[in-house]
Amino acid sequence: MRIDPFTQGWARWFSSMDVLFYRLWGNLSPLNWNKLVLTTRGRKTGRQLSTPLLFLEAGGKLYVVASFGGSDAPPAWYLNLSSDPNVHLERGWSSAPYRARTLSADEKQAIWPRLVALYPAYADYQRRTTRDIPVVELAPV
Repeated sequence: MRIDPFTQGWARWFSSMDVLFYRLWGNLSPLNWNKLVLTTRGRKTGRQLSTPLLFLEAGGKLYVVASFGGSDAPPAWYLNLSSDPNVHLERGWSSAPYRARTLSADEKQAIWPRLVALYPAYADYQRRTTRDIPVVELAPV
């Protein structure tokens, strides 16, 4: 599935507004309480780019899904952290450096049901795309 330019533009605008409100109100979001802001370094521009994401916390680490709404292309933030796994996270009013790592297939299989329980649309996204949607582990540095 490809995402059309209008939808992509709307998603970028909505994402930037979500980050703005998140930062203003420290995760007091009506959309979901399990949200963080992930900041990556742009692989082409070198700029800091922030994206709001749902997360699951388990064993002192955080897990996010690079679903991009079930698109056949991975989200830009995932491509960025594939180039530079050193990221920055904001959760509520706290902020800290983290290191990102894509889970292996076996590791993903173990955590995937919990991610789908958190956000059932992930299962639909995986059915919609031909790519295996990555799960990323974020560990504090």
